[in-house]
Amino acid sequence: MQRHRNESFCCGAGGARMWMEENLGTRINEERVRQAEETGADTLATGCPFCMTMLSDGIAASGNSEKLETRDVAELMLESIKT
Repeated sequence: MQRHRNESFCCGAGGARMWMEENLGTRINEERVRQAEETGADTLATGCPFCMTMLSDGIAASGNSEKLETRDVAELMLESIKT
């Protein structure tokens, strides 16, 4: 995925922008979801509740919710130790 780890880019919720509508350009969360879709991933993992909301909304807007889901890192860790 473009812009990850040390070069990461916000999901669009930072600075309380979660409650603002974009008037110009592409919504950041939708762009980040598009970038994730390009990798062929089926799961977007995050430890941030704001990212969870923004990325889930981006997935819904893309119409790709059957192929891509957002999961909390804690959920994935719990699953891995239970199996």
